[in-house]
Amino acid sequence: MTETPPAPPLDPRLLSVLVCPVTKGPLVYDREASELISKRAGLAFPVRDGIPIMLPDEARKLDA
Repeated sequence: MTETPPAPPLDPRLLSVLVCPVTKGPLVYDREASELISKRAGLAFPVRDGIPIMLPDEARKLDA
C-alpha cells in the first residue's frame, strides 16, 4: 500500500488574500485534508496540486 504524500504548503501570501467566495469571510488551511475551510459558510474548498479550487460547486459541506 502506498502512502499519499503530504500536501505541499500553501503560500502564506496567497492565503492572506483569499476569502470565501460565498461569505467573503476568512479561510483556514487544513493541510492534512488539503482544504480551505470557511467556518461561516460551512464549506471546505479543495486544494489540488497546490491550487485552491474556490468554486462553491466543488466545495464539501462541513458536518454541523
